[in-house]
Amino acid sequence: MVDEHRVLVNDEEQYALWPRHKEIPPGWRDAGCAGSRQDCLDFVDRTWTDMRPRSVRDHLAATQP
Repeated sequence: MVDEHRVLVNDEEQYALWPRHKEIPPGWRDAGCAGSRQDCLDFVDRTWTDMRPRSVRDHLAATQP
């Protein structure tokens, strides 16, 4: 099956691969990519360019002059 995975993202903008047949867990949402494991990994590589959680990025941006 080609569409065996999907990419999820949480409120901290962290990404995860998830089996397509499983229900999305609380705190996560569909990131808009589904397909083979490699397709999903490629999407994450292109999209998740800053591994820091969003709250950390926001805090640092607010405290820097």
